[in-house]
Amino acid sequence: MIDAYEDPGTPDSRGPARYLLWLVRRQWRRCALGTLLSSTWMALMALSPYLLSRAVDDGLEPGDQAVLAGWAGAILAAGTFSAWLGIMRHRTMTRVRMDANFRTVKVVIGQSVRLGAALPRQVGAGEVVTIGVGDVTTISQSLTFVGPGISVAVSYSVVAGLLLSVSPTLAAVVLLGVPVVALVVGPLLGRLQGVEASYRERQGVLTARIGDLSGGLRVLNGLGGKGLFADAFRRDSRRLREQGYRVGAVSSWIQALGVGLPTLFLALVTWLAARLAAQGAITVGELVSVYGYVAALIVPVSFLIECGFQISRALVAARRVVRFLALDPDHDIGAPGLDAPVSPAALHDPDSGVSAVPGRLTALAGARPADAAAVVDRLGRFAPSAATWGGVRLDEVALTQVRARILVADNEADLFAGTLRELVAGRGEPGEEAIARAVRAAVAEDIVGGLPDGLDSAIDARGRNLSGGQRQRVRLVRALLADPEVLLAVEPTSALDAHTEAAVADRLRAERGERPDRTTVVASTSPLLLDRADTVYYLVDGKTAAVGSHRRLLAEEPGYRALVARDTDGTDREQEGEEEPGLESVEGGVR
Repeated sequence: MIDAYEDPGTPDSRGPARYLLWLVRRQWRRCALGTLLSSTWMALMALSPYLLSRAVDDGLEPGDQAVLAGWAGAILAAGTFSAWLGIMRHRTMTRVRMDANFRTVKVVIGQSVRLGAALPRQVGAGEVVTIGVGDVTTISQSLTFVGPGISVAVSYSVVAGLLLSVSPTLAAVVLLGVPVVALVVGPLLGRLQGVEASYRERQGVLTARIGDLSGGLRVLNGLGGKGLFADAFRRDSRRLREQGYRVGAVSSWIQALGVGLPTLFLALVTWLAARLAAQGAITVGELVSVYGYVAALIVPVSFLIECGFQISRALVAARRVVRFLALDPDHDIGAPGLDAPVSPAALHDPDSGVSAVPGRLTALAGARPADAAAVVDRLGRFAPSAATWGGVRLDEVALTQVRARILVADNEADLFAGTLRELVAGRGEPGEEAIARAVRAAVAEDIVGGLPDGLDSAIDARGRNLSGGQRQRVRLVRALLADPEVLLAVEPTSALDAHTEAAVADRLRAERGERPDRTTVVASTSPLLLDRADTVYYLVDGKTAAVGSHRRLLAEEPGYRALVARDTDGTDREQEGEEEPGLESVEGGVR
């Protein structure tokens, strides 16, 4: 089975069937063993009725106790061996299923990491969640039937051959019976794929809406829009439920036929065999064996129908996985490109007129926050632009070098579950002194001190056991600890109270703004941050309307003055109770 750190391989994403075959090829030895075990197990199921018929004809009917005991011993040995085979078959196919599950999870996670910042722009969170929760399980379950699915043909051939020695008529009925079953169930499998695909699409949309609601419930409640969104969610849930009923209707017919058709098949063959026995064409022992053969055939026929059912669902799930794997990042991170400037150099965005110079703290104040964020995206190469770095077009520089030296710190960047130390360290292994310095620069000492185990305290996914302001400062600690050559921070203090924000502004300037080898750009309309900046760009409609110090722009630009004044009033109102001076224990977390 695939190890947690093993390379899953390169998936065949040319189609859903090819992807499923790739999963089989990656563990073909295990699949072959499962097929062998399943085929032997099903063949023994068909052999038992033959042994029983010999016991009746050769031992029971003539009254030969020794022969009867011998055949009874053979039946016991065959049953014991069949039970052992069943255990090994189940164990092997469970490993096949688990390998397919883990391998698909690793492939999907690897693709998510490869897409990086392009992921939310190309696919919704609900789609990824639905793939990870539902589709991965469906795919892995389908591989469980690789062994039994193939062994059905073996068992079918064995039973047909044994029946041929008893009665060619009965053998012909069995040979024709399974194709009839396939003709009956086949159209339903095609119908299942269609309704299942629609259901999965609706499920992804609803999952995304759940994520949006959980993330913005406080805002919706404040705006009085919670009821409106709740009504919309109920409507979507009702549509999904109705679509689920359609899937269930088709599935129930397939599963009912999987049980009913083999049973009717058994009844038909038994009736024919009884008539032959009554006519003297076959013996009583042969009649018993025919019943046993066909009864044994019920299991593989049911497996065959169930296999078709599972594979039909797996093709729908694999189609979604393949579609996700086909997504490409905005820029290929492995593509060759020009070398980045050897020494720290200025970043320039011609679309807005913004320039960020090393050794200076540059601030972007936009009349619309999205304008400043767009400039940051262009300077960080997360959006197409003609931005330059030391005179070289940024989009021509090798992306690996851009990502290694330019960091965009978004104020809503994800916080993953783990200890606080792991959360701020990222992929590095910083020492205690470096962590302490970054914590102090982000004014996060009270967060570390208020947690029960300090840096080794557990933090929930998305930092749910931290307040909004604490999460923001933890993100800032992580960005400062990375110590990139270029730091582009979007609203790093928007959730902080004025006292904490002022301290962050002072320490951020001391930490980065006075170092000649570091370039720092902050997108904010906070007067506390803007006052510490060396250069402030006032943006209107995404263009630089004025540039200078905070105090000069206050004196000379009425629009800038109105923007900053509005931010001051709004900040004071919003921050009441958002970030309290101390830490207070609540339900095992902190506030």
